[in-house]
Amino acid sequence: MRTHPLALLPALLVCGAAVALFGFLVPLVGYGMLVVGLIAAWLCDRSGRTERLAPDLLLIAIGQVIISTMPLAADISWLAMVRFTIVLGSAVLVPYLISRYVYRERVIRFPWRTGRRWNRTQWLYLIFVTLAGWLILPFYFISSGVYQNWPTVTEASEIGRLFVGVNAVGTWDELFFICTVFALLRRHFPTWQANLLQSIVFVSFLWELGYQSWGPLLTIPFALIQGYTFKLTKSLTYVLVVHLLFDAVVFCVIVYAHNGWPAIFPFAPPV
Repeated sequence: MRTHPLALLPALLVCGAAVALFGFLVPLVGYGMLVVGLIAAWLCDRSGRTERLAPDLLLIAIGQVIISTMPLAADISWLAMVRFTIVLGSAVLVPYLISRYVYRERVIRFPWRTGRRWNRTQWLYLIFVTLAGWLILPFYFISSGVYQNWPTVTEASEIGRLFVGVNAVGTWDELFFICTVFALLRRHFPTWQANLLQSIVFVSFLWELGYQSWGPLLTIPFALIQGYTFKLTKSLTYVLVVHLLFDAVVFCVIVYAHNGWPAIFPFAPPV
């Protein structure tokens, strides 16, 4: 797609709206940034400096608006899980349907199978991610106290719902932030710029979800690495496995912080 340095301005406004919507929880400011960003993108398209920037940023804006219709604080009640399923599912499905059937494009795709086997480096990276999470996440969750952003779970039903919720949101993260936001941005910007832009939305969402305090020091690199990994592998399956391995550790840490088990974190600070 034809692009121009000025295109960064509307893209920053649209992606930066996530900071207002999910970080500071000021929706009017966030919606205002989305509107101004889309108008600026339309003007860039109309001037000939860019091509189809406004339609692509509109899809990202639609997804953010849909997400902003509900609070993202961790809640594993049955009603909340249904609400999360409908709202977050719509945030992926609506942009996809518009792109496929209104725009008649195939930019948003979900490449589960690439036909290529994972090499040794990819397998070693999975081990590294699991080990890094096991070492870092207990210290982060417990020392910062952010584990309290997730409800205390003691009964089997609650633990099961927490497990499903953590993994479901982790799966959705890759469908929306990587396969939708990142993919749309890569049409108009170099990969490193598109990756930085998608990380703004990714990290803002995770902040409201509960990864607060000094969490961005972890979530920013994670978002960037996931984008870069997807660019290298072109495999949704691989980045999803990476994410779910990390989330498996997150789940165990949250349960451990509330209950003292499973006792698999010898280096964790005292709760």
